[in-house]
Amino acid sequence: MRWLKRSVGILSLIFMCATALGLYYFLPRHEVVLVTGVEVKRMDADGVINAENPADGPTRDVYFINTEDPDTKDVAVYRNEDTGWSFPWYFKFDSADIQAKAQGYSRDAQQLAVIRYYGWRFQIFSMFPNVTDIKPTTSRAEPFPLFNTIFFVSLAGVVILVGLYVRRLVRRRPRGMVPR
Repeated sequence: MRWLKRSVGILSLIFMCATALGLYYFLPRHEVVLVTGVEVKRMDADGVINAENPADGPTRDVYFINTEDPDTKDVAVYRNEDTGWSFPWYFKFDSADIQAKAQGYSRDAQQLAVIRYYGWRFQIFSMFPNVTDIKPTTSRAEPFPLFNTIFFVSLAGVVILVGLYVRRLVRRRPRGMVPR
């Protein structure tokens, strides 16, 4: 019986870690940046189309926004691609408009912009975070993550309610009775 409890505990820990990583990937984050340039690349399922990787299926144009941190001067590249109706459900259909805004911000070397994005940057896989919104700002402070706060408070409320319900069910069951 001890091995069963330990196995359930380990599986619960793995599930919680996977859920936390998934939430960290898909929930929006913000960053204050200087936009240094924009570009468009033709891509297919294998990545950017070039001499080493010819197109071998359906292709699409993907926008990229090149940025720089105003304090540390670290560079970052963001993908700007529509999510449409598919997962994650950001319902983003305005990547061309966001690209036009970013191009305008890149013309002014002092214009700060707040980028809202989701995802991670993995250089080895040529994976870029996806921009969902871009706005001009005068402050270097990142905005308060209101959506994430509401989401986690709601999630904590649901977990507490489910925990109380399960606790009440366990306490109601008479001891020594075997469930059928």
